[in-house]
Amino acid sequence: MTAEDRVLDICCGTGAQVIRYGMNGIKAVGIDNDLNMLKLASKNKTKRQLTNISFHLSDATDLPFSDDYFNYSSIMFGLHDKEKPVRDRVIGEMKRVVKHNGRFIFVDFEVPLPMNRWGIVARTIEFLVGGEHYRGFKSYIKEGGLSVILNKHKIREIQSTHFAGGLILVVQASNN
Repeated sequence: MTAEDRVLDICCGTGAQVIRYGMNGIKAVGIDNDLNMLKLASKNKTKRQLTNISFHLSDATDLPFSDDYFNYSSIMFGLHDKEKPVRDRVIGEMKRVVKHNGRFIFVDFEVPLPMNRWGIVARTIEFLVGGEHYRGFKSYIKEGGLSVILNKHKIREIQSTHFAGGLILVVQASNN
């Protein structure tokens, strides 16, 4: 990524990833549908006096950006908690707003979850959160996880890495 690139972070939460992009001189936009998270993200932006980033209240299934606007898009732990139809719309919108040959960064749980302490902790937390979140998690696991979902959407995986004892999968992918 370079300073000329435009990056979109989906489901940005507190804005930590957008701020990291901004601190590296990259023009970045974060979207989330939780106003309280965006208030915290804006506070963090102001604290660091970053002028090359912004945060917007937006639904990831209906992004307010034109086609082919961004060079990159990232989403971190924002797919496993959504049921299949919503997850498919989010990925469709990401593909729409990222330029042909643009790149994606996906971070989420590996499937199957490892049978180690990390996997047990993840399963327990997801169960305790419950409701729609847990239904989305079960759907994500049943569908086969990130690699299967990206393949279905014709997003080409370039490189992947695992963390936390195989619990977390990080994928760099291409929009072509």
